[in-house]
Amino acid sequence: MKTVFSLAQLAHAPELEISDGQLTPAVEIPSRAEIVRDEVIRRRIGPLWTPQDFGRAPLERVHTPDYLDFLEGFWGRWTEAGRTRDAFPYVLPVRQLRPTPTPLAIDGALGRYAFDTGTPLTAHTWEAATASANTALTAARFLREGDRAAFALCRPPGHHAAADYYGGYCFLNNAAIAAQWLRDQGTARVAILDIDYHHGNGTQSIFYDRSDVMVLNIHADPRQDYPFFLGHADETGEKAGTGYTHNWPLPLGTDWTGYAAALEEACRWLGVYSPDVLIVSLGLDTYEADPISKFRLVSDDYLRIGARLARLGKPTLFVLEGGYAVDALGLNCVNVLEGFLAG
Repeated sequence: MKTVFSLAQLAHAPELEISDGQLTPAVEIPSRAEIVRDEVIRRRIGPLWTPQDFGRAPLERVHTPDYLDFLEGFWGRWTEAGRTRDAFPYVLPVRQLRPTPTPLAIDGALGRYAFDTGTPLTAHTWEAATASANTALTAARFLREGDRAAFALCRPPGHHAAADYYGGYCFLNNAAIAAQWLRDQGTARVAILDIDYHHGNGTQSIFYDRSDVMVLNIHADPRQDYPFFLGHADETGEKAGTGYTHNWPLPLGTDWTGYAAALEEACRWLGVYSPDVLIVSLGLDTYEADPISKFRLVSDDYLRIGARLARLGKPTLFVLEGGYAVDALGLNCVNVLEGFLAG
């Protein structure tokens, strides 16, 4: 299995985040990607590739041009305003507040394009986020060329980013960009299975009214954990997409028994849909020792996940999402890949 990775993804290096009512050390840090890369090499999963630069066009197939302009030009505007530290929004256009026109002040623009206050923008966010998107696109190209599977070692992650907002440590939706690119290249049906602890609200919103990309999420109950406002079982799509979104919100403390039942149900739907390509938004924050999550999977469970996905018999693109128990992240991630290859 080819792994795609870019050193440019390490450039986004936030120092702090806002959590539990205080500034705390950031958990979405460059070493996450380095540890996974090192484990891929150590266990000889396959060759490492650097990503091709696909330019901005594939990004605009998923994200709005004004949002991309904001991300690309943000740091220049931030420093012109006399700011030097990582940036957080503090006013958001909720409920009766108007999101348009976009404020001219940089603090207002931050709020316009964010949905949480815990995701820092840094001097090199755009560089790292575009490298992450190119990583997913390059891995998708390998599937178009006939590979059975590929691993996009993406960082920062992407599944919380929607067409025109960022949050949850995500800026560009790597899995969605890869899915749309595959569709544009002639792949008829794509499915995205998101197994991150947190619901992939961005991915769901991007494809919610479409039937050519099925989106399935297994995640913590949003009544109890982030992102709180999407991910309920009654969210099943709209218009042409009705019936093509599926959510399995699980209670805090879920272990393999409960998780495996939801995974089996998701695989049943994938069998019915029969996608030409399966994209797995591979979050490892379901691990029992993850510092910001509350499921109880153990490392061997990730071997079982990979093996079950292999039995679907579909070309499969793995896209790294969350996972913040850094010391175990490489082991758990590569366990999924190894389980798939052995399945």
